[in-house]
Amino acid sequence: MNSLVSRFARSVASTGSLATRPSASFALCSSRGYASKTAEHDVLVIGGGPGGYVAAIKAAQLGLNTACVEMRGRLGGTCLNVGCIPSKSLLNNSMRYHDVLHDSKKRGVIVGNVELDLAQMMKAKDESVDQLTGGIEMLFKKNKVTYYKGKGSFIDEHQVQIDAIEGGEDTIVNAKNIIIATGSEPTPFPGIEVDEKRIVSSTGAIALPEVPKRLAIIGGGIIGLEMASVWSRLGSEVTILEFLPAIGGAGMDSEVSKTIQKLLQKQGLKFKTGTKVLGAKVDGEEVHIDLENAKSGKQETIVADTLLVAVGRRPYTEGLGLEKIGIELDERKRVVMDNEYRTKFPHIRVIGDCTFGPMLAHKAEEEGIAAAEYIKLGHGHVNYGVIPSVMYTHPEVAWVGQSEQQVKESGKAYNVGKFPYLANSRAKTNLDTDGFVKFITDKETDRILGCHIIGANAGEAIAEAALALEYGASAEDVARTCHAHPTLSEAVKEAALSAYDKPINF
Repeated sequence: MNSLVSRFARSVASTGSLATRPSASFALCSSRGYASKTAEHDVLVIGGGPGGYVAAIKAAQLGLNTACVEMRGRLGGTCLNVGCIPSKSLLNNSMRYHDVLHDSKKRGVIVGNVELDLAQMMKAKDESVDQLTGGIEMLFKKNKVTYYKGKGSFIDEHQVQIDAIEGGEDTIVNAKNIIIATGSEPTPFPGIEVDEKRIVSSTGAIALPEVPKRLAIIGGGIIGLEMASVWSRLGSEVTILEFLPAIGGAGMDSEVSKTIQKLLQKQGLKFKTGTKVLGAKVDGEEVHIDLENAKSGKQETIVADTLLVAVGRRPYTEGLGLEKIGIELDERKRVVMDNEYRTKFPHIRVIGDCTFGPMLAHKAEEEGIAAAEYIKLGHGHVNYGVIPSVMYTHPEVAWVGQSEQQVKESGKAYNVGKFPYLANSRAKTNLDTDGFVKFITDKETDRILGCHIIGANAGEAIAEAALALEYGASAEDVARTCHAHPTLSEAVKEAALSAYDKPINF
């Protein structure tokens, strides 16, 4: 076996290139001590999440012999399996339940007995996930991407050992190019042990077997607020514990942050901002959480049935073997790269949550496409100034570009244009008038610097602002573009009009 490995290595070294199809040879598996298949690819992507699977598909579409290794057993990564997709299913269906209970009468819909079937709601969520993960496998087959089910780790800068999981086969892959796309995991809270029963991460929060009477959440960012919305609608008394004085996280405009907090409070959510969590422990069927006011130092203990720890996410590179080949990590354990996603080895690139930038699925997807294009074409493109963010509470919150406080800190003279949903005809007819659209523009040139929306369908409406930013549009450009009537998008038009002139309908 060892001589076979040597011949394999000499063959690669002598040709300087890789075969166009996986090899059928076998070598000694270094980690398990038995025979392992060997294979050769132009590109190997480690990680099958949004960044990884998109990178693999794009590389294959560009004519490269491409493979992807994923240890979860299902493609789609955190986003599809236990993050973005299942949480949106719960957000949508919990909102429907809430509307039937509390909003139907004013709309002229009288309902009888309304009951929550949490098991069916979870089943609907799981079915959506199953269909979408299966869809990615179909896309791999369509684009001729080789799919390895297992955990990949570096042997050297070109060889990756794949330890198979059920349905896979131990393989040593020799790849001309490698893309690391291993994503992220929930950040632990020092001194608090997550058991996914009483104290849960975001993964446990989307799979609770029953509605907790009292739910406490550490973290007032997007994940915490979305999960707060789900379980509050289903009947939980929700308290959000946030160390910072404002909710929403980095990037959210301060005016928007204050507005959404007021609206969520009206929905029944309780907030303790400027609050430090000292610790938490399970006591029988309760969780006791020790708190300290960040300003006064006053301490208290609150009790919950379930505690969600949602203090962010951190890069996941465990077991990847980066230390074997000397790939550098920064102080936050992110894989260090250059502006073409290259590590210290030009043929090893990194994308998504395990490197720099916002931890967003769509950001990882764009990087996946760019990385594949760099490999094949020598050029790629991601505009990091135009990556939208969305929080799927109700109303939704979405933004792209700079916030007002960021523009103010830069010293640039600027204008602000706002338009309330209350003055939008479609919002009026929908009886859903909370929120506004806000543009920040350059005072001298009228160029759009940022857009912030709080309101129904904000996550859809923000795409127009992102496109405008991408092409360097002015507020007048958007305002002079004809928008269909009656639509919520007219609020975007009117806010743009407000930024450089005056609105018509307010």
